[in-house]
Amino acid sequence: MRTGMLGLVVVAGLVIGAALAAPERHEAGSPRGTPYQVQSTAANPDMLAVSANVGDKYQQLTIIDPKQRVMSVYHIEFATGRIALRSVRAFQFDLQMKQFNGKEPLPEEIESLLAPR
Repeated sequence: MRTGMLGLVVVAGLVIGAALAAPERHEAGSPRGTPYQVQSTAANPDMLAVSANVGDKYQQLTIIDPKQRVMSVYHIEFATGRIALRSVRAFQFDLQMKQFNGKEPLPEEIESLLAPR
């Protein structure tokens, strides 16, 4: 229970911090600055946060926990500051696949080219 609450507090802090750090709104057509930022958090240096502006509507915040192999995606609306959880995914099994939606040459084909004959 304590671990769950601590995790919730860390995620809430990340989301609020990203919302507060969102670039100021500019007039239409002017650049917003850096399109994305990657950083580890002070509260948990093992956790990564990736922030990207998506058009003029919202900021996307992706939080990655490499130890638990889980990622979550939030959208933060520029106009209202509303935060919406869009997706959570454990990716430990994804990383065990050799390929998915791959295009040629597939990993097996490259491996066969490099194998000693």
